Amino acid sequence: MTSSQPPSISDPSREEQARALCLRLLTARSRTRAELSGQLAKRGYPGDVSARVLDRLTAVGLVDDRDFAEQWVRSRHTRAGKSRRALAAELHTKGVDKDVIDTALAGIDAGAERDRAEELIRAKLRRETLSGDDARITRRLVGMLARRGYSQNLVCEVVLAELSAERERRRV
Repeated sequence: MTSSQPPSISDPSREEQARALCLRLLTARSRTRAELSGQLAKRGYPGDVSARVLDRLTAVGLVDDRDFAEQWVRSRHTRAGKSRRALAAELHTKGVDKDVIDTALAGIDAGAERDRAEELIRAKLRRETLSGDDARITRRLVGMLARRGYSQNLVCEVVLAELSAERERRRV
């Protein structure tokens, strides 16, 4: 008769299963330590097993929150046009520490953020037909930047300036 006892906390096979799960998750994309820890907890792995596995993955360089944050900021700011505030919130929800977030966001100053907002508006305006309905166009442009986390003041300044510049450009 076999015993139906749960595996012991220090069971090497549980650690191996946890390691395999983490490696599978990391194959799809980079993840933070907190994300992996959450996945392990969700699947019922004890805290000590998770800690040992994550410590080992961190030691060999497969889990690096600083590198993750830098890549995330670079990618999401460049491709999705996210603001500093939106990027900080995204990293926070992924379990990245505040000091790591601050370091990763250090490369985006107010000027770079404004430049990116202007690029987004110009790209959108190139595809837009400028009928007489400025309120509709302005509302859509403001909404686009607001969803990306830009401040209300910056959004209003950039939208009004770029809309005016685009009208002038098309007039010539």
